Amino acid sequence: MLAWRTRGSRLKGDKGVDRFMRSVSGLVAALIVATACEGPPSQPQAYDVLIVNGTIYDGTSAPPRPANLGIIADRIASTDADPTAPAKLVVDATNMAVVPGFIDPHTHAEDDIFDRPGNLNVNYLAQGVTTVFFGNDGEGFVDRASRMEALVTRGVGTNVAWYSGHGTAREVVMGLEDRAPGDDELQAMRDYVEADMQAGALGLSTGLFYKPGSYAGTEEVIELAEVAARYGGVYDSHLRDESTYSIGLLGAVGEAIRIGEEAGIPVHIAHLKALGKHMWGQSGDVIGLISAARERGLDVTADQYPYRASGTSLSSALIPRWAMADSEEAMFERLANADLEGRIREEMAANLERRGGPESLLITGESEWRGRTLAEIAEAMGVDPLAAAIAVVHGGNPSVASFNMNPDDIAAIAIQPWVMTGSDGSNGHPRKYATYPKAYRDFVVDGSLMSVSDFVHRSAGRVAERFGLCDRGYLEAGRKADISIIDLDSFAPVADFQNPTALASGVQHVFVNGQHALAFGTSTDNTYGQVIDKAAIRCAN
Repeated sequence: MLAWRTRGSRLKGDKGVDRFMRSVSGLVAALIVATACEGPPSQPQAYDVLIVNGTIYDGTSAPPRPANLGIIADRIASTDADPTAPAKLVVDATNMAVVPGFIDPHTHAEDDIFDRPGNLNVNYLAQGVTTVFFGNDGEGFVDRASRMEALVTRGVGTNVAWYSGHGTAREVVMGLEDRAPGDDELQAMRDYVEADMQAGALGLSTGLFYKPGSYAGTEEVIELAEVAARYGGVYDSHLRDESTYSIGLLGAVGEAIRIGEEAGIPVHIAHLKALGKHMWGQSGDVIGLISAARERGLDVTADQYPYRASGTSLSSALIPRWAMADSEEAMFERLANADLEGRIREEMAANLERRGGPESLLITGESEWRGRTLAEIAEAMGVDPLAAAIAVVHGGNPSVASFNMNPDDIAAIAIQPWVMTGSDGSNGHPRKYATYPKAYRDFVVDGSLMSVSDFVHRSAGRVAERFGLCDRGYLEAGRKADISIIDLDSFAPVADFQNPTALASGVQHVFVNGQHALAFGTSTDNTYGQVIDKAAIRCAN
């Protein structure tokens, strides 16, 4: 039930008091004024929004409790509000969970949020998410200052925070060249990252698996991470390898740890996974490596999505990085070069095996082949899968999903106390619309891997703490009123690989900075989000 209610008034008989005060003087009048100003002691606090009869999960791992929550302006005023208090808006949360808005540390929301209706971020609101990060995987905007200004002007449905992208800095300075930077080029990249940190970036992100990040040596990344460290930033990385493409999964985790230790910066590993059948069972070694680093004092965390299928572009999945250097035109020239054909096909074949074979590689992005596997495309074209892949890349290089992860590895990673929920939301993959309800179903309801409180903590409070968002992530008086009200019985994914843009079910109401962004499961078509300036946040110790 949603209702407007106004109960009572602050003071009664004010005119009589005034007439009496005018009839007296001196000390008597002063005493009466003082008494009148105190007001009736039993009158409850008035709120802009009052959420009543809900079950509060406060963002910690503590058990839930029944409570009423009051909002004034953009802040939580009370988590023990009087349910009879006057309020402009009253939301009845009977039989629902009241949770802090989830914080997604890894998205690609920048693809959508600069124009309506994408800037409403309804796909995230419908999952209970109120804050998203972008600029992950080393990506970012060259014209970042003007883009952020444009975002503020146009408005955004959720809060947003962003990273300085190593790949972007490298491309600005060096293009897509496969070489080490000169001293002047390295300094130019340092300056780029420093400007981003001063402008409010969360830290430095890398996509060392992708071009041009894959062309960078470890020492280059350490140099740039040191810049971010000076501003209290985090090093966020898509690992150089999640399989056996180059240095191997364990080698890539070790590289991230080395960067953190030598640069003196906290490390966050994006979408931690063991990719490919030949990697199944290695989650234990990965967990051991990270746990050992944490025991040595390095602050290492990771995020995870709950799907067995990864997502990337077709070229990134199959084509060797050296063949992609310089430009798209140069890549196509190499693919057509008869002298390079044998080497390219050999490496593509190995990459296809890592992805689970042509039957496991599904086209998910915009393409005439969307919804078909590489095996099906090859049969339709009358060619082998590698030739089919090259033809599809020529036709637009769509995104793909590869079904090649083991549920046991996913579960082992999920229960680690340093892992949090993150969507890696990208077009064509249902994780963009369904990560949080699927994680809830897989890990809490069906898998019994964690409690509801633990799930809320890994999706809200743990993320806020990790990235220093000290006014979000918990239901606590004084914090920003980012709040989701969820019917846990119906909280479930709807999107799948056949219909990847279906909104999740179960989230009834979402408040962003105290404003009603989602009402009865439907967007209010308003933009109440803020651009988070990490440089301006000063958290109390």
